[in-house]
Amino acid sequence: EEIYETYDKLTKVSPLFTVAAAFGNVHGVYKPGNVKLEPEILNRAQNYISKKLGDDAPGDKRPVKFVFHGGSGSDVSDIQKAIDYGVIKMNIDTDTQWSYWEGIKNFENKFHDYLQSQIGNPDGADKPNKKYYDPREPLRAAEVNTVARLEQAFADLRCQNVLGLGEMSTAKNVLGPRRGGLPV
Repeated sequence: EEIYETYDKLTKVSPLFTVAAAFGNVHGVYKPGNVKLEPEILNRAQNYISKKLGDDAPGDKRPVKFVFHGGSGSDVSDIQKAIDYGVIKMNIDTDTQWSYWEGIKNFENKFHDYLQSQIGNPDGADKPNKKYYDPREPLRAAEVNTVARLEQAFADLRCQNVLGLGEMSTAKNVLGPRRGGLPV
């Protein structure tokens, strides 16, 4: 009923809006399994509102466009049920922040012994380390890690290859091992 009241008031302002309804989602970082989503709440709201709208309900019986806040650590099946029940946007900021940091952390772990001085590393006492402490390198590692996390999010959210653009080609304008960058 509360979602219907919100829907009813907002449709009088504009047909273009989303509703961030609570269905067990919480902001923050939680151990997987600690957040118990109930996406069926969204489905019940859609059914209730469709019934109230009667013949004016859309054909798919999904009149409300939901936004999903606080989904980090949620089970993928719950996320996909929420999408089935009308979620059109999910915030993934916490996940992308971690993936960026994790890329830097992993870079430091991988090249730790090369990052302790300008000269001298496991390859030799007189070997330079410039290509390791170049600040662009750990940032590139962060970006590569974030791209991988985004690709996973896009798959989980079922939003890959939906615009009819075909398969994504590999970017050619990146500094990788072939162009002198470090492998990440």
